[in-house]
Amino acid sequence: MEIAPAIVLVVDFGGWYKLDSKSGGSNSSHMIQHTQVSLLKDVIMPYTHFLLTLHLSKNMDRPTLLYFKGAKHRHRVRIIYHKAKLLIYALYLERTPEGGLVREKLWDLMANEPDVVMEEGFPNARGREQSIKGMRTSELCLHRAGDTPSSCRLFDVVASLCIPVIVSDDIELPFKGMIDYTKFSIFVSVGNTMRPKWLTNYLRNISKQQKDDLRRNVARVHHIFKYENNQHDSWDSAPENGAVNHIWKKIHQKLPMIQEAVTREKQKPEGASFPLRCHCT
Repeated sequence: MEIAPAIVLVVDFGGWYKLDSKSGGSNSSHMIQHTQVSLLKDVIMPYTHFLLTLHLSKNMDRPTLLYFKGAKHRHRVRIIYHKAKLLIYALYLERTPEGGLVREKLWDLMANEPDVVMEEGFPNARGREQSIKGMRTSELCLHRAGDTPSSCRLFDVVASLCIPVIVSDDIELPFKGMIDYTKFSIFVSVGNTMRPKWLTNYLRNISKQQKDDLRRNVARVHHIFKYENNQHDSWDSAPENGAVNHIWKKIHQKLPMIQEAVTREKQKPEGASFPLRCHCT
């Protein structure tokens, strides 16, 4: 009841709306419904990136075509939060074809390509140093769903001036409509990437001029994903027109659509039936 009429700030529009806020049971009245979270009213915000921002003037040679670092195998995980010994939330992260299984298949297809680096890694100090080196010496960086469609990796890629290669058919990203991701990212379908040699052949045919243009555009937008209180960047302070201001701007853009949804709900005559796009009232 509290979530439905609120503008919710989320970092992903994956399967998290299946959250059971009661006891993990199957009672649908206890589940967050599609009408409670909505692209119409809610705002997707970027993860905090963990790598230092690389400025275009400090860009270096990038001998690797494509880089990916992460866990190869993703498994079903159950995360439970307790408060006063009562179950508050239970979140189920599924190992689905749109997540871990696609990642594993991509790994098998590309691990032996001569100009591709696929590294098994974990979020520790050594892994961070590997990521910095890998992302800064690669032309393109693979972004493939893990437990959720998006991840902090995408924003580390942008901070490293590596061109994101986003493997997804329907990913939702922060600040759509305010920035055009196609100006600095490459989108490829899941189906095409599952074809042997397709992805590497496609990426090798991208010209140096195209990659240079994409990288310049990455440099133009990476401040948008930077939080003003980000302590990881020691080279300079975050710009005023960073992530927080863009979140507020996006909220401001949502308000007329929310008001329209509220008006539509109020004028619904008794006995009429039509699907709710937004439970905004």
